[in-house]
Amino acid sequence: MSSETIREVEGGVVFSVKVVPGGSRTGVCGLLDEMVRIKVSAQPEKGKANQCLIKFLAKKLGVKKNAISVVSGLTNPIKKVEVLGISAEKLLKKLNLNK
Repeated sequence: MSSETIREVEGGVVFSVKVVPGGSRTGVCGLLDEMVRIKVSAQPEKGKANQCLIKFLAKKLGVKKNAISVVSGLTNPIKKVEVLGISAEKLLKKLNLNK
């Protein structure tokens, strides 16, 4: 993963996510064009897919839901997500994206 995909910011990390809504279950599907690809079980309506993404990431990363925010791409499948209280190394490990 390049530094554009995941970068450390004060207090946490920001990374690119490609969200695929309407899956049978929510989970990380690996990398796609330097983005973390995550399938979510919710449909892309009224922010349900974003909420599902935040809930999944909070559980997977061991942080509170309010430590996660979508900083760009609220209505787009390609998003920038900020997670506070975690390092880039820990993020990769928890999402099983280590090389």
